[in-house]
Amino acid sequence: MKIKFNPNLDFQREAIDSIVDVFRGQETYQTNFTVAPLQKSAQMQLDFSELGIGNRLKLLEEDILENVRDIQLRNGLRPSDKLNSMDFTVEMETGTGKTYVYLRTILELHKKYGLSKFIIVVPSVAVKEGVMKTLDITKNHFKKLYNSIPYTYFEYNSRKINKVRNFVFSNHLQIMEMNVQAFNTEDRIINQERDSNNGERLIDLLEKISPVLILDEPQQGMDTINMRSRRKKLNPLLTLRYSATHKILKNLIHYLSPYDAYNQSLVKKIEVFSIHESNTQSNVYIGFNEIKLSSDKPQAQ
Repeated sequence: MKIKFNPNLDFQREAIDSIVDVFRGQETYQTNFTVAPLQKSAQMQLDFSELGIGNRLKLLEEDILENVRDIQLRNGLRPSDKLNSMDFTVEMETGTGKTYVYLRTILELHKKYGLSKFIIVVPSVAVKEGVMKTLDITKNHFKKLYNSIPYTYFEYNSRKINKVRNFVFSNHLQIMEMNVQAFNTEDRIINQERDSNNGERLIDLLEKISPVLILDEPQQGMDTINMRSRRKKLNPLLTLRYSATHKILKNLIHYLSPYDAYNQSLVKKIEVFSIHESNTQSNVYIGFNEIKLSSDKPQAQ
């Protein structure tokens, strides 16, 4: 059995276009930088420089802000007065294809603007496996949709540093996925100096490529002080935030509410039975005060 994907769903296309149009007017552009030659050794007779390839924008901040305001007005959202950061938020109801949307957004940003280095940060190992599975099953779909644009995707593994180095130096579209625990841990492999890098740390190389960060469910541990500090070290070109339940909204670009998702028959219906005491003159009043979400069970008061 194979899953067939419909590339023409309006509500998904609107979410994709909302991000892509932020950079309307940007030329297809990349930045290159030279890494010092690898040192010769008895085991490794190498003496050449490598060319790193990264992301770059030429648009001015005022041009991006104008694009953002146009998109927000188009989507019925309050326009931003200014850009406090290069974070852009998409809020989509659970079950409406959020993962598909941001994966296709990656391909659109590469096709239109040449952005080629993306890091997806997910909240747990289970979600990481789900994203990798989606990358697997959409590969043929995207191949047909984007004329076989070559791209590589992989899970970050501190024991497979060659993949991270290839991520930096490859001139093809690269997607690296990691969970928040790996991202939030003092990784001695990324942060230590390595002889094979001629003294350069991998974190320094990643900083030079200015990756696009995609935060899947950022409210789950991705906005802590420690996490913000680690994200800053990567010098991200921009950060895309996707969730159905954002706690922090930074430059909200697209909003698919639960009400809209329900009216468009995108999610299952929910039936609520009323509660009242029988055989009395007045009904019992049930008031909803708050809901507490946790990793255990949600509780309502």
